[in-house]
Formats: sequence, C-alpha cells, structure tokens
Amino acid sequence: MTALVLKLLGKCVDTVRTASWVRRHDVVIVPGMGVLEASLPLRPWETPYALFLLGVSGRLFGTKVALVSVGANIINQRVTGWLVNSAARLAFYRSYRDTFSRDAMRERGLDVTRDHVFPDLVFGLPAPPCEPGDAHTVGVGVMAYYGTNDDRRRADEIHLAYVETIKSFVRWLVDGGRRVRLLVGDESDDAVVQEILADLRDHRPGMDPAWVVAEPVASFAELMRAMAPASTVVATRYHNVMCALKLGKPAISLGYAAKNVTLMADAGLSEFCQSANSPDLDRLIEQFKELEVAAPGLTQTIMARNATNAQLIDQQFAELNRVLFPALNAVPAPAEAESVRT
Repeated sequence: MTALVLKLLGKCVDTVRTASWVRRHDVVIVPGMGVLEASLPLRPWETPYALFLLGVSGRLFGTKVALVSVGANIINQRVTGWLVNSAARLAFYRSYRDTFSRDAMRERGLDVTRDHVFPDLVFGLPAPPCEPGDAHTVGVGVMAYYGTNDDRRRADEIHLAYVETIKSFVRWLVDGGRRVRLLVGDESDDAVVQEILADLRDHRPGMDPAWVVAEPVASFAELMRAMAPASTVVATRYHNVMCALKLGKPAISLGYAAKNVTLMADAGLSEFCQSANSPDLDRLIEQFKELEVAAPGLTQTIMARNATNAQLIDQQFAELNRVLFPALNAVPAPAEAESVRT
C-alpha cells in the first residue's frame, strides 16, 4: 500500500514538473525511438503516460510537440493504446521511421494523411569510415529477452529458449575458429552476457578468454566502436542491428518485432531474419554461412542504402525547420537583407 501511494505521489510530481518544463519551451522534439509502440513489456504509467502528459502540456501552453521519425505498432493493451494514441493526436508534428509504423497508426484510427516517413535518425549520425573488420570476428548482440508485451505468460519459456540458442551459436562460432564480441544495448543485458561466458567456461574450459569478449557500452558511439572490429553481426536489439547497418556490416536479425524485419528489408537483407520468440539454431547457422559468403556484395548494397537514408534525413531536417520554425525562415539571411536595403 505504501509503495502504491508513493508511486501516485511521484506521478503527481512528474505531472507538475513536466508541465512546467514544457511551458518554458516553444518546441519540444521527441527524436526517434519506438515511442508509439509496445513491442517489449511496457506498463501504461511508464512511457505512454509520460508521452501523453507531454502532448497535453504542449496543447495547454501552445508548445509545439514534434514526434520525429518515431516507431509505432499495433497495441493490444487498452489503456496503453489509449494513452499512446492520444499522445500522437495531441502532437503538433509527426513523422515515422518506416511505412509499417505509419500504417499501424492509421489502423489505430489516426489521420496520417499529413504524416511523412523518413529513416531512423541514427542514419543522420556521423560514423567512422566503413571498415570491413576482421573476417574471423563476429559481433553477437544479446538481450535480456522475455518476449513482447503480449507474451507475459510465456516470458520465462521464451527467455530460456532464446538464451540457449545464443549460447549454442556462440559455441559453434568459437569451434569454427571465429572470435566473438558480445554486444549489449541495456544494463539488463549484462546478465545474459555472463550466462554465455559461464557456459563457455563449462563447455570450452581450455578456450583463450580473449576469443570471446564483452565491452561495456553506454552510448551509440561506444556501440559503434565495440562493433567496428567485427566483419559480420548477429543481433537482437533493434539498434544493435541498426548500428551494424550504419557501419556497413552484413547482419542477421534475431528480432522481436516487425520493425526489425522492415529495417532488414530496407537494407536488402530480408532473408537474414528470424524471430527471437522461436529461434532455430540450425537455420541460424545456415543463415550465417550464407551471410559470410555474400558479405562483399551485401556491404555495397548496405552502404548505397545508407547514402540514400542520409539524404532523406536531410529532407527531414529541412521539413522540421520549415514546419516548426516558420518565423526564422521568414527572416532574410544577412546577404539578402543587405540587398534589400540597397
């Protein structure tokens, strides 16, 4: 009971703080991320409520709230869906990172006729020069995965099957003479990393520990540096797969949502996808063999798509400048102002 009261008090404080913060701004931008989706376990009083509060505050105080290149999907939980839908309707501007997201919002009853699709904003970030990496080094992105928001009853079963598949796959990589770099996207993923390392100590006691390493990662820039030495990547988290593509590295997505499939299809890698809910080790091994053989051509395809995405991100920024800051666009540049005076 005490915990519930404290949680309610905390939400009241959050309401006041958020409203006060929004009031002090002309524009609030929510950049990227899957803020309009519930692919992973999510409670309505978490991100959905925060996003709803942001939208309400924006309308009350005349602040433009922009949801920029965000992800969306169908939400089956009634309260969560209502909060997210309301937040989207209250936003001044919306764009989506793929057509699937826009279509999902249309199916959820939102008028999306004025909403555009642009790539994930990650494609606008600076990246190190494309390096092929070591041909015998593989990046494996792991996750503390327990299923989607609709899989709570099977969470432990899904987690066990996923972790066992990853452990077996890492052992297969090591047995084939490949080094492995374990990659994470959240602190909670560290537990899976430790399970994999413990499994290797039990099943491959004579293995040099340097063959399988895991570096701490706290930002996307650190993730890029940790992934750079690998030539190929197998990953679960959406932004681990995104990072591989950003670096021009052929990848397999052992994913958990339609957004993973959409991202891979856009990069020309449709055949290199699996569901993390029902991973197939034998198929994963075959996919990886095919990926290694096709890697040179796939890298060229990925980099060409990256160049196109970068151009589209520039268009997104130009649209934001036009829609969110019309007064600034109306002010002539210094050279133009000088010509007007003369």
